[in-house]
Amino acid sequence: MSGLLGVRLLLLLWGSACFWLSGPAQAALVISGDHEASQESTGAARSLQKRSPNVAQVEVYSVMVDCKVTARFAHTVMTSQALNHANYSQEIFFEVELPKTGFITNFSMEIDGQVYAGEVKEKEKAKKQYEKAVSSGQTAGLVKVSGRKMEKFSVSVNIAAKSNVTFVLTYEELLQRKLGQYEILIRVKPKSTVQKFQIVANIYEPQGISFVDTHATFLSNELLPLVEKTVTDKKAHISFSPTTEQQRKCPDCDETLIDGDFIITYDVKRVQTLGDIQIVNGYFVHFFAPPDLPRVPVNVVFVIDRSGSMSGRKMIQTREALLAILNDLHEDDYFALIQFDSTIDSWKESLTKATKENIADAMVYVKQIQDRGATNINDAVLRGVNMILNDKQAKRIPEQSIDMVILLTDGMPNSGEPRPQRIQENVRSAIEGSMSLFCLGFGNDVDYSFLDVMSKENKGMARRIYEASDATLQLQGFYEEVSSPLLSEVDLRYPDNAVDFLTTNHFDRFFNGSEIVVAGRLTDNQLDNFMVEVFGQGFEEEFKAQGQATTVDWGVIYPDEEYIFGDFTERLWAYLTIQQLLEKSKTGTSDEKANATKEALDMSLRYNFVTPLTSMVVTKPETEDGTESPLIADKLTEEQRQQAERGNMAHHFFAAPVAVPLVPHFQYVQHAPHVPLPTYFVDGDPHFIIELPDRDDALCFNINSIPGTIFNLVRDPESGILVNGQTIGDKKISPSGVINTYFSRFGIIHRTLGVRMEVSTQDISVLQDGKWVKLLWSDQASLKGPNMDLLVTKDHSITVTLKDSVKFVILLHKVWKNHPYHRDYLGFYTLDSHLFSSSVHGLLGQFYHGINYEVTDLRPGEVPEKPDATMYVKGHELNVTRGWQRDFRRDVKNGQNVPCWFIHRNGTGLIDGDVTDYIVSGLFKTV
Repeated sequence: MSGLLGVRLLLLLWGSACFWLSGPAQAALVISGDHEASQESTGAARSLQKRSPNVAQVEVYSVMVDCKVTARFAHTVMTSQALNHANYSQEIFFEVELPKTGFITNFSMEIDGQVYAGEVKEKEKAKKQYEKAVSSGQTAGLVKVSGRKMEKFSVSVNIAAKSNVTFVLTYEELLQRKLGQYEILIRVKPKSTVQKFQIVANIYEPQGISFVDTHATFLSNELLPLVEKTVTDKKAHISFSPTTEQQRKCPDCDETLIDGDFIITYDVKRVQTLGDIQIVNGYFVHFFAPPDLPRVPVNVVFVIDRSGSMSGRKMIQTREALLAILNDLHEDDYFALIQFDSTIDSWKESLTKATKENIADAMVYVKQIQDRGATNINDAVLRGVNMILNDKQAKRIPEQSIDMVILLTDGMPNSGEPRPQRIQENVRSAIEGSMSLFCLGFGNDVDYSFLDVMSKENKGMARRIYEASDATLQLQGFYEEVSSPLLSEVDLRYPDNAVDFLTTNHFDRFFNGSEIVVAGRLTDNQLDNFMVEVFGQGFEEEFKAQGQATTVDWGVIYPDEEYIFGDFTERLWAYLTIQQLLEKSKTGTSDEKANATKEALDMSLRYNFVTPLTSMVVTKPETEDGTESPLIADKLTEEQRQQAERGNMAHHFFAAPVAVPLVPHFQYVQHAPHVPLPTYFVDGDPHFIIELPDRDDALCFNINSIPGTIFNLVRDPESGILVNGQTIGDKKISPSGVINTYFSRFGIIHRTLGVRMEVSTQDISVLQDGKWVKLLWSDQASLKGPNMDLLVTKDHSITVTLKDSVKFVILLHKVWKNHPYHRDYLGFYTLDSHLFSSSVHGLLGQFYHGINYEVTDLRPGEVPEKPDATMYVKGHELNVTRGWQRDFRRDVKNGQNVPCWFIHRNGTGLIDGDVTDYIVSGLFKTV
């Protein structure tokens, strides 16, 4: 759309219907000429946006969410319609946030009567189709991480003048019961009025509905009557459809009253001990959640990471959560506390009964837990396992009880046994199926895949605890889910000659407020001998239930309904089977993993599910030059989500524009062709990297200096910008005899704007209005001034945005405070470098407007994987080496390898003059 005027209208319906029990889903229709493509850019040139009083040329006249739940299986359709009134074409974006546990099943765009539908293919085949059509060779994903439980689907299309478009996205999911209820949470933030705005949910539960509650944070006395709720014995209908006038915040404006969460919670009747069985079209599903079972006592060992990386808020929140959990222990439970870093300490050498006196003593102990040291996960978990085994053998804890170890850690093992696979083997060998291991991974640096496999191999599960203000509640909530077991070793059995393709029918634990679901295919439709049996171990006796399964006539139960989802039992079975096969593909032998993966792929394709093994190819209409534009919609794994979330911490590195709704005006944007722009940075010990995206290459060099040396990095006399950095050395010389240096302080000046700031590894000082303002790295802060904006991301990064000028990002690298050699240090990244004048210079600044070089004579180097070559640059002939340096923008802890041509001897021949020419006498001094 280069060269066209675009209109951006953001109309958000953050709608999630029928999915993850407590997770919001969001839907949005964005009309824009510059949106996702810009957000993917690593550069920083952005169009200036100006308000226009003109009437909007694009009308969004319908936004609808339609959710149908049939026996817990949710089928959700999100539809948006828009019309381009303008006399020129415009690009319209459609965005929907859906639950990470939901599978997209269909997507289509209808443009002037022509339908363009997505097609589900094997992931590798979809990628090849994309790469064949697009020369970049890099798939353009339509699905991205959004929050803890959501994924954002986003697609755009260019709409001709006077044309309209209808977007339709469909996804499906089996609802999970948590703490005694299902929840449908719909977050609505349309920001502006819509001609047709509607949320509809229909719940069909032949088992019978015990309750339905509906509320919303934004419901005023005027809006409350617009929520229609009709509940019969087996059906519930909820709708909310305000008119344009009813949406208005004021009589003469387009601002809307609708802004908040619309929540539906419900549960079903549970009168049969055997549970409920639904049989439709040759497939059955069995829901098992017997009422009124006594709770089984728990023996639980809490294994708490106190390593140095748990310092600050993590440690505070962990202590707060443990105090709350201890207070909620039942008196017939037994518990223990183990804390670990490189060493392991126990509160007591065996488990203790949860009496009031013992809990009070344990709380005193918890309050004294302090962070320090490294991370010895292996020995800490084995200590907890052996404590339970020894107490069980010595009969110090009740025989009729359930044993569990709960590990809380925020990092990867780096002390004791550091190899994750060996730790998994050790723990599996020690437990031998005798107890459950639950792993709680705190923050984004944790190796979640390692914890996930280790817990699944030991009758448990892993859960990510997000480093946020509610982390304490997340920890408490998890324990509440697993602290009330009702049954262990639950088996659900069906006649061998009556069913096949059964999903998992053995479960290690059944917890209060949850639900067991089993599905399968009938070998024939003869139900005369379809006996169902359930066995499990209860508190003091075995649990047994059996009965004859009977089918129900859906036409009789819902006589006034066209059957909306006739194959729901088959699709529910397929959904559940794929989920379980994906889990099996993570554990077991290589053959077992391969077989599970193949079966999951075959079923994903057969049932048109977008799973981690498949992709949806969306082919947009031909553009003006006659080419098609395919895009790929993927399903993210938990590991991919974690990696993406690490990247989200660095989103501001790319200066991507945020689509902010302007009501009642709109933004007009003059578009320019998208060109990747380079980033120039210095990080590590210290290494400099000059990105050259037009050549798909990079140059790099190191600077070795005496600790305390101050270098000029950027100097632009015309704009008045100056950036200097001071190095710091290791605490002492390592056994190798090498002492590394890093940047520990930066001074930044913009003389024209009167900006001055100093950043160290301890704090940030800013001169504002003639006074120095100090911020701490432990702050999550935003400082806005007339000439500079400052964003501090806690213990991670600072983004400095100078008015009508460039951006800098400074990363904080925190090192374990008791490390024998290394110290905390900083990394410096320049964005929008093209905005500097032609006279800019400095160790980084001299490269801001590009550099010409030629590489020839590739030959073996000293290291086989690092060849040497000859580089001709700035009139010099240099011997250079192909190697890697670390880019920490997306992963501040581990970094990402960037291939580059390494220039030796402090960049001699690449930089102008000698490195000593860039030494200055003070942090705010020029050369």
